[in-house]
Amino acid sequence: MNHIPIKICGLTREQDVIAAVNAGANAIGFVLYPPSPRHVSPERAAELAALLPAFVSPVLLFVNASLEVIAHAAALVPGAWLQFHGDETPEFCANTAKTLGRRWLRVARIPQETPQGGAPFDLVNYASLYDKADALLLDTFVDAYGGSGHRFNWSQLPTNVNAHLVLSGGLTPANVADGIRAVHRCGLSLAVDVSSGVESAKGIKDADKIRAFVAAVRSTSLAD
Repeated sequence: MNHIPIKICGLTREQDVIAAVNAGANAIGFVLYPPSPRHVSPERAAELAALLPAFVSPVLLFVNASLEVIAHAAALVPGAWLQFHGDETPEFCANTAKTLGRRWLRVARIPQETPQGGAPFDLVNYASLYDKADALLLDTFVDAYGGSGHRFNWSQLPTNVNAHLVLSGGLTPANVADGIRAVHRCGLSLAVDVSSGVESAKGIKDADKIRAFVAAVRSTSLAD
């Protein structure tokens, strides 16, 4: 059994938080971005995060939020990681996290395919720009924020990224093992993140799918 950390994101209901914890998730994400169908208020995030046991981390997802908005939510959810999912600069992310004393993730929004005749997403340079991030979360670029539900071409990633990576974007119980095997050597370490792939409807998680996803991750062999 491998020890790849698992984050379940976009939770809105108590029973889904409990199902994710019982299945073995290591982190639970709450979307604090009002246009998202998975949006919860900071107060609601705090209620849900209060259900988490020791060693399961809450993560607060923001999109181009102000320091004041982030600070308010962070104060309500002690110990939460910050996830920056918009156009936040390296300086804003690092300064905000330092001011609030929190660990943080920066999302890299990677095109589904390299444009014809164009260069692939430069993840090595991106990791250099956001070198103070605790990890980079790899999601698929779409014309929206807050998670795509689509997967990008894992084979386009370089294998020398100086960052801890979190694979996201279109993962499901059926494909997460392939994603892990494709990406686990690309960075310093690998975790996985899922939202729509374990849902019965937007913002409504399916306990059976959560269990299947965690089981698929845990049973993935990383042997050469």
